[in-house]
Amino acid sequence: SELIKPYLGSKYKVTEAPKSLIFYMSKHSGPVNEIQWCPVREQSHMLLSASMDKTVKVWDAVDTGCCLKTYSCHSCAVRAAQWSSCGRRILSGGFDSMLHLTDVETGKQILSSKTEFRISALKFHPTESNVFICGGFSPEVKAWDLRTSKVLRVYKAAVQQTLDILFLPEGREFLTSTDAVSRDSADRTIIAWDFQSAAKISNQIFHERYTCPSLTLHPKESVFVAQTNGNYMALFSAQRPYRINKKKRYEGHKVEGFAVGCEFSPDGTLLVTGSSDGKVFFYNYRTSRIIRTLSAHKEACVSAIFHPVLPSLLATCDWAGEIKIWQ
Repeated sequence: SELIKPYLGSKYKVTEAPKSLIFYMSKHSGPVNEIQWCPVREQSHMLLSASMDKTVKVWDAVDTGCCLKTYSCHSCAVRAAQWSSCGRRILSGGFDSMLHLTDVETGKQILSSKTEFRISALKFHPTESNVFICGGFSPEVKAWDLRTSKVLRVYKAAVQQTLDILFLPEGREFLTSTDAVSRDSADRTIIAWDFQSAAKISNQIFHERYTCPSLTLHPKESVFVAQTNGNYMALFSAQRPYRINKKKRYEGHKVEGFAVGCEFSPDGTLLVTGSSDGKVFFYNYRTSRIIRTLSAHKEACVSAIFHPVLPSLLATCDWAGEIKIWQ
């Protein structure tokens, strides 16, 4: 993309909350569960989207706003999808319990594997590009190796569902957020794992009685944020014992049972989240104050993600199948 080229060599500029709509992209016939910019900077004009309509799509979301490819390898809703680090493959998992690794160019499946559970979360290891973690409607989370198509390790969580997975820097530890919340206890809501040994490091991280549909890591500091069903985002240390920061709470948006995603801007100054009322909220990370809200969608906005290279370019998606690009 010619628009991205001038920014490739330079340092990321300060992020500002976007104001205006650039592209309105709507080719999904069901809710969009996940969007992700291509991690290869030179190809970061490409955006992938995974939808309840059983498809994964790749868009030119910077130059044209057009859909480039549609992949229809799943027979049920696609809940999770991730670019490989090389940007040439897409890993997807769905409610058909299938894992597919698809060649972006040809659309062919390089790998297809059936799991024992419906998949709701996938994450590639940050340093081992052939390894990923998969979770879903199961008490177990599994690490897979793409080279052998085999399960490397099993992490036994004694919960019913994994909602999200977050690797901590370097990938030696990772977190899972789960639905293990009862009236009398909230342990196991967020679990920290040792990646190599599959041992639980801690399940006493978050004590409120809310599930956390998504987790996100700060790009520069050793902290992470958990989106909660209490209509606020909580801030934690990303180092043991992963303590919550009680002084900061990011509230004002609504979650209301949707898997609303949250993310930091690449410079780490802003925290952005969707909202079940269709708005996008931008918080100052330091002060936890709302800087701006954007009336982005009519239906629940489940994801809002900043572009990794272009300052202040934002993609959002919603429960009606729409994707929008803002600047």
